[in-house]
Amino acid sequence: MNVKKVFVVGAGFMGSGIVENVAAKGLQAVAYDISQAQLDKSKKGITKNLERLAAKGKIQESDKDATLSRIEYVTDISACKDADVVIEAVAENKDLKISIMREIEKYAKEEAVIASNTSSISITSLGSVFKNPERFVGMHFFSPVPRMPLMEIVRGYQTGDEALSIAKDLGEFLGKACIIAKDEAGFIVNRMLLPMLNEACFLVERGIGTIEEIDTGCKMGLNHPMGPLELMDMIGIDVELAVMEVLHEEIGDPKYRPAVSLRRMVDSGFLGKKAGIGFYVYHEDGTKTPNPKLLKLR
Repeated sequence: MNVKKVFVVGAGFMGSGIVENVAAKGLQAVAYDISQAQLDKSKKGITKNLERLAAKGKIQESDKDATLSRIEYVTDISACKDADVVIEAVAENKDLKISIMREIEKYAKEEAVIASNTSSISITSLGSVFKNPERFVGMHFFSPVPRMPLMEIVRGYQTGDEALSIAKDLGEFLGKACIIAKDEAGFIVNRMLLPMLNEACFLVERGIGTIEEIDTGCKMGLNHPMGPLELMDMIGIDVELAVMEVLHEEIGDPKYRPAVSLRRMVDSGFLGKKAGIGFYVYHEDGTKTPNPKLLKLR
């Protein structure tokens, strides 16, 4: 594999995870964000994750230091000019992503592969802004990136064979099992997953089960590692709403219509674990309890 340097646009939860994964595998990683505060938060989070792994004996202290030394944090997007692969990992907003693609187009070298980590938006549509859309591909990582072993690679209508091959090689180098998805809204995994998550919201809305009972049902009855409400909190309620809206708009099937509670939770700032409150309230001691505001609604 000829990829030596990966530039990641967006230093949020997903972007930081990609950066950590890339650097841990021995490649140079650059985290870009317009906010220095977000970059500082990203650096602190990555360092904490690696320190936790070292404390548990899963990596050596020298591995932690080496990984951190391979990460650069920048607020200038032109720093992507010498990257072999550029991965966009910002919020699930088409207009925002397109504006970023236009900036990447200005600076990325001609032979660089450009990818989006979108979980629902058309790769063909996003790639249409490039003079050479053949180099644009979808690389959908799963959360949390360093631990999840899957990557969806999405081929847009104009994605070239070389870009697809490089994306697959990089994904496998990062330790992922790669599956190739057709460019339809939600791709493979979210097309299956989102209706279940949405239905879990309906169960809460209608009082069919408590928050904990719904999650316990999936964990103990379906052998899922996390319940659907816990999972939405981890991913972000705002992210789930954005993906549901894309699926509903593009596919039109009623099963993809977002539950009203998703919208109300976003309006209330109940965005999940990153906000300290979603379906659960997350406490400083690491424990969580069901959101009392939602319990009152029931």
